[in-house]
Amino acid sequence: MRKSVLSSLVFAVLTSLSVAAFAAPSAKPEAPVPVGAQVDKSEQPTPKINLNAADAETLRRDLFGIGAAKAKAIIAYRESNGSFTAVDELLEVKGIGKSLLEKNRDRLEVK
Repeated sequence: MRKSVLSSLVFAVLTSLSVAAFAAPSAKPEAPVPVGAQVDKSEQPTPKINLNAADAETLRRDLFGIGAAKAKAIIAYRESNGSFTAVDELLEVKGIGKSLLEKNRDRLEVK
C-alpha cells in the first residue's frame, strides 16, 4: 500500500511540474514596436547630393561606383567648365557612363 501511495504521489508531483513548466508565460514578453520603427529604411527618401556644391569626399561616400579618382574628376570638370546645368551633364566627365549615371540619378540634383 505504501508503494502505491508513494508512486502516486511522485507521479502527481512530476506531472504538476511538467504542466507548470509548459503553461508558464515567457519571462520576457516582446515589447510592441512603434509604427515609425517598422518602416523599411529603403522606403525613406535619400538626401539628394547637389553636384554644384558637393565636395569630393561627399561624392565618393554617397554615390555608387564613385571612388576618389572619379570624385576628383567631377570636381575638376565643375571647376573648369562651371556649374552643372543638368544631371545628364555628368556624362561629360571622364569615367562616368550611362549605367553609372542611372545608378545614381535618384541621388543627384543640380541647384
